[in-house]
Amino acid sequence: MPIICKLETERGEVLGEINDEDLLQGLLPEPNDETFHCLRFIDPYGNTVFNRAQAERFLVELDLLERKARTTPEKELLARIETLARRCRDDVHLYLKFYGD
Repeated sequence: MPIICKLETERGEVLGEINDEDLLQGLLPEPNDETFHCLRFIDPYGNTVFNRAQAERFLVELDLLERKARTTPEKELLARIETLARRCRDDVHLYLKFYGD
């Protein structure tokens, strides 16, 4: 099930977009894994939004996922998401949004 990741302004303007091609869901932690304060809440069936204040923790957790990635496409996907998350962290009024199916 594909998950789309977008970096958006507060007005909904899309600054970056990634189609995960069904890779992300296999890497995400279980919803009850309390090691992950942000990533466990990405909903493959709904929408999830992270703001600037959450982006630093998101990046820490993304680093943990990068260690789990085995294939080149998985690693490339996480690197692209990291780029968007860093922009979200470093600028105001930006949101990292995940759109499930």
